[in-house]
Amino acid sequence: MKKIILAAIAVMTVGFASAQTGGFSKGDVFASGALNVGSQKTGDNKTSGFTIEPKVGYFVTENIAIGAKLGFGSEKDNDLKDNTFTAGAFGRYYFTPASQFSIYGQAGIDFTNHKFKPSDAKSNEIGANVGLGLSYFLSSHFAIEATWLGLGYSVNNNGGHGAEKTNTFGFGTDLRDVSFGVVYKF
Repeated sequence: MKKIILAAIAVMTVGFASAQTGGFSKGDVFASGALNVGSQKTGDNKTSGFTIEPKVGYFVTENIAIGAKLGFGSEKDNDLKDNTFTAGAFGRYYFTPASQFSIYGQAGIDFTNHKFKPSDAKSNEIGANVGLGLSYFLSSHFAIEATWLGLGYSVNNNGGHGAEKTNTFGFGTDLRDVSFGVVYKF
């Protein structure tokens, strides 16, 4: 009886292991992104907003992926509204690309345009960031991903026309800033 149970466990383990394929290789294309929706109310003050930011990446070599993202967001605070449009590019270096579990480093640059209502004021922001990520394939096409962008710098012109610029630098070791997502590999 022990031999039958051990044989059944061995067959299931081999079957499960062979079904768990994944990893990236040269020429692969992947899609992921972000979707955030939220609101907050304190007394008469109500804030609500959303962001949608799809991104696509392409493996130029076995270890290197390059990609682009586009995003739109809107945040409303009582009668004030901030609409944002973002375009960005990123590069990733995967340390174990063919594995089911991959670690990568990522660098990116973003351009964001803000348009404020009802004043119709505008501002532009350019930012750069560097971080780390993990990718784990659940099947040959789907992976879950965790990204931590730990170092960032941005410059916002605050509408120009003589306005002082805002320079922002951040280095974070706070693991509450880890973002999780789903990746689809074509």
